[in-house]
Amino acid sequence: MRASDEPIISVRNLSKHYPLRSWWGGKGSVFRAVENVSFDIRPGETLGLVGESGSGKSTIGRAVTMLNPPTEGSVAFEGTNLSMLSAKAMRAKRARIQTVFQDPYAALNPRMSVGDYVSEAFKLHRPDMSRAERREAVAGLFERVGLEPRFAGRFPHQFSGGQRQRVCIARAIALKPSFIVADEPIAALDVSIQAQVVNLLQDLQAELGLSYLFISHDLRMVRYLCHRVAVLWRGRIVELAESDALYDDPRHPYTRRLLGAVPVPVPAVERARLAAESAAPASAIAEGGDLVEVAPGHWVATPPEDRP
Repeated sequence: MRASDEPIISVRNLSKHYPLRSWWGGKGSVFRAVENVSFDIRPGETLGLVGESGSGKSTIGRAVTMLNPPTEGSVAFEGTNLSMLSAKAMRAKRARIQTVFQDPYAALNPRMSVGDYVSEAFKLHRPDMSRAERREAVAGLFERVGLEPRFAGRFPHQFSGGQRQRVCIARAIALKPSFIVADEPIAALDVSIQAQVVNLLQDLQAELGLSYLFISHDLRMVRYLCHRVAVLWRGRIVELAESDALYDDPRHPYTRRLLGAVPVPVPAVERARLAAESAAPASAIAEGGDLVEVAPGHWVATPPEDRP
C-alpha cells in the first residue's frame, strides 16, 4: 500500500448503544443503534452510506466526528485515535473534520447574518485574523460556493433552501478540512437544486482534495457521487463494495431488496418488480455475520454456514 493510500478515516468495531429505562423508572435493556461497524475512507474518496430510515446512518456520522462519541470501538483520523484526545486536542482536530447537516435552516443561527455565521469558524480557530481579513475570507468562500459576496449581510430567512445549504458548505470548508461528513445534504432540497449541490461537492473535492462520508437514502445520487458504498441494515454493514460493483451485482438479500425499491419510469417493469417483491417472504433476508470478501473489494455479511 502506498503512503497516499493510507486511510484518512479508519473506523474499527464502532458501536453506539443507548440505555433504555422501564416504565417504572428502573434500569432496562440497551438499544443497540449501531453494532460492530468497520470501514476506511481514503484521501479524496467518497464513501456512501445507505439504508432505510432508522438503520443508524446519522448515528455513525455523529460518532465518526465525535459529536456523539461511540460506546465501543475506535475512530482514527489521519492516524490519531480521536477517542483518546482531550477536549482541547479534539477542538484543534475539528478544524480538519467538518459536517454538513440535512436541514440547512436548522443548522444556521436565525439571529446571525450568514457572513457572521461563516466567520465564526475563523474567530474560534484563527484568532490572529483581523476583521478585514475575516471579511475578505468570507467573500472568497461565498464566491467559491456560488453565492454573491454582497449577500453576507443577509439573514438565513432571506435565502432559498439551496442557498442556505451553500452557506453551510462555505462554513464547512472555511478552515480547509480534509474530511467532511455530508449527512443527507440534499434531502431537504428541491429536486432541481439537488444536482447543483452535488456538483458543488464534487468540484470542491477535486479542488481541495476532500474526503466525504456521504449519508443518503437517494440511491441514484449515491451511485453518481460515491466511489464506494456501504449498505447499513439494523445498525450493521451488510455489504461494502465499489459503487458499480454493488449496484450491478448486489450480493446481500437486503441490498437487492433496497435497490429493487427504487422506482423505474417503465410501468410494466415496475409492476413486475412489485409482484416479485410481494411474493418474496420477509424471512428471506438473513442478517448474516462478519463481512467476508466474496470478490476483490466486495464484502458481504455472510452467515457462518455459508462462508467459504
